[in-house]
Amino acid sequence: MKIILTGLFACFITLAQAQGLKETLTNAINNLQADDQFKHSIISMYVMETKSGKIVFDKNSETGMAPASCQKVITSVTAFDLLGKDFVFKTELVYDGEIKDKILNGSLYLLGSGDPTLGSWRWKQTSEESITNKITNAILAKDIHKITGGFFGDTQRWGSNIIPNGWVWEDIGNYYGAGSAALNWRENQYDLVLKSGAVSGAVVSIVAIKPPMQDVQLLNELRTAGKGSGDNAYIYLPPYSNKGYVRGTIPSGENNFVVSGSFPDPPKQLMNTLAKALKDKKIDCPKTTIYLASDEKQKLPSNLTTLLTMQSPTLDSINYWFLKKSINLYGEALVKTIAYKQLNIGNTDTGIAVIKDFWSKRGIEKPALNMLDGSGLAPANRVTTNALVTVMQYARNQSWFTSFYNALPEMNGIKMKDGYIGGVRSYTGYVKSKTGIEYTFSFIVNNFDGSAGAIREKMWKVLNLLK
Repeated sequence: MKIILTGLFACFITLAQAQGLKETLTNAINNLQADDQFKHSIISMYVMETKSGKIVFDKNSETGMAPASCQKVITSVTAFDLLGKDFVFKTELVYDGEIKDKILNGSLYLLGSGDPTLGSWRWKQTSEESITNKITNAILAKDIHKITGGFFGDTQRWGSNIIPNGWVWEDIGNYYGAGSAALNWRENQYDLVLKSGAVSGAVVSIVAIKPPMQDVQLLNELRTAGKGSGDNAYIYLPPYSNKGYVRGTIPSGENNFVVSGSFPDPPKQLMNTLAKALKDKKIDCPKTTIYLASDEKQKLPSNLTTLLTMQSPTLDSINYWFLKKSINLYGEALVKTIAYKQLNIGNTDTGIAVIKDFWSKRGIEKPALNMLDGSGLAPANRVTTNALVTVMQYARNQSWFTSFYNALPEMNGIKMKDGYIGGVRSYTGYVKSKTGIEYTFSFIVNNFDGSAGAIREKMWKVLNLLK
């Protein structure tokens, strides 16, 4: 009897706490809605007890919201389940023809599989120097010093559209708007080194482009703004283009101000880099170029011999940086890879369809995941907080959960993914209260007014109520 009474008492305490938290959150959200910054906004918040699955708070949880980078948790969890935490991308170096007297009477082919880490500085084994050395060393190990045909980067496993539908002109061309190709390079990122003037309105100079891009012209329209005004420079350079514009402002008095952009043609940038590497190692090759997915006349020979297979870090390592640093490129590569592995079609729309089908079988209606990409960069994405909490709850019960959980950033003392694009602030994650109850939550605001930093602080105060 004593055990039963103790159990009932614990249940009453838990129920009282839940009812008290619901009232507290209701008041907090009402206060937010009365704030001038939130006057014209839509607020959605969904909170669940992690262990029991009991709903603690629900505000517009079935309303589709622009989720920004919180959408990454959907891509991440799906990739863990469909690809596996030990999945690796493989990039193969192959050749056709015969090797005789140090001459390859044929061609080399680099077969792309969408590895987003190729040339990345985040791992020693994926660095630009490491990759170029692996390739040139593999060629020399076969005693090849001359190639009669050429060196071709093959991108035919994936489609030609490297940018997801729905991305906006202001984002495309900048490092966070890097598209995903079958052959990526250096996270498809380059840096502009800028020097500003001494006064507002003065011309800003482009000091250097690192690494250099061949056949690409950037027209500089940058101007100097007041000291401490921040980075307001944007690069407008669409995919496959050889002309772009740099617009906006940077602060005065800057001599080494860096703005990062995205390569308009990542496979071309990679093959240009490899052409130089071959030349440096005195390997004679008449040309380097790309086999395009859209060109039906370009077909790989049937008899190919493998020289080298390069593997990426495992998915759990890639996912760590995907969530921790919110790298959009990684999300887009994972969506296309999911599509290719499931249906042998490497494009974004197919990957999104696979993801929506996956979650529809696990309780999330397809309209609740109105996704255009894998990273959340498209402003037209619409996802419900109910769906995000469902995804987070699902992850909790999987064997790979520790890898997923460790990749979530910690901010404001909470393990959660955050998101921010124009007019959008979002958070989804896990938090434990002082009483030991753990909550899974998603909290999104769309169409706020004024400072994004102020919005963050006000939303964090609400989340503090869960602690």
